[in-house]
Amino acid sequence: MNIIDPIAKLLGEWSATISVGAIFLRIFLALTLSAMLGCERARKRHSAGLRTFMVVALACTLAGMIDMFLIETLGLSFAFVSVGVVIAVASLSNNSILFTSKNQIKGLTTSVSLWACGLIGLCLGVGFYTIAIVGSIILLCSLSIFPKIERYLKNRSNHFEIHLELDNKNNLPRFMSTIRELGLRIDEIEVNSAYLNSGLSVYTVSLTILSEELKKYKTHAEIIAAINSLEYVKYIEEMR
Repeated sequence: MNIIDPIAKLLGEWSATISVGAIFLRIFLALTLSAMLGCERARKRHSAGLRTFMVVALACTLAGMIDMFLIETLGLSFAFVSVGVVIAVASLSNNSILFTSKNQIKGLTTSVSLWACGLIGLCLGVGFYTIAIVGSIILLCSLSIFPKIERYLKNRSNHFEIHLELDNKNNLPRFMSTIRELGLRIDEIEVNSAYLNSGLSVYTVSLTILSEELKKYKTHAEIIAAINSLEYVKYIEEMR
């Protein structure tokens, strides 16, 4: 077997085959790398945490090794075990996506991360150590560092969405008039059907900042605080 992976070259040919040492190494790396990712998700109290990420990575690593063994010993040309595991992980990832009553999607990043963790496990299973380690580091950085950059860019954007609760639907025209006076434009208003029998008038509102003064000196949080001071506004928050 030709050794291609750079880390496998450093470790020796044993690490590129299905040997006892390689099996333990791949399982150890799978659990270590997935634990790093799982801890980051668990720290932020997401639905899929440490144990879920570790089990997914372990299952995918085992699948990769099983397929590698079957291909080498039986001459199979199709990695059917890995395909089945990838489909199972994709199904599991979809179940971690939630749609809240505020028309927000929760768990999308965790779902994609879980799927990516499975692919990292498959890479380890077939001996692609370098891809797995580099991929894990990049994924961890995207989960822990990039959200801060994303929040900064969103807060500098002239477009944002709010979840708005009014005490009465008759106050909607007053709200729209006030929004125009503040230097904002309403791009879209959608009635939230989840609150139809609650006695409140609940909307998802897309806004654009038109005022040059607001663009320069006001953040989304300050604009929302100003809207929240209106007596007929029961609750308001920016949708992420």
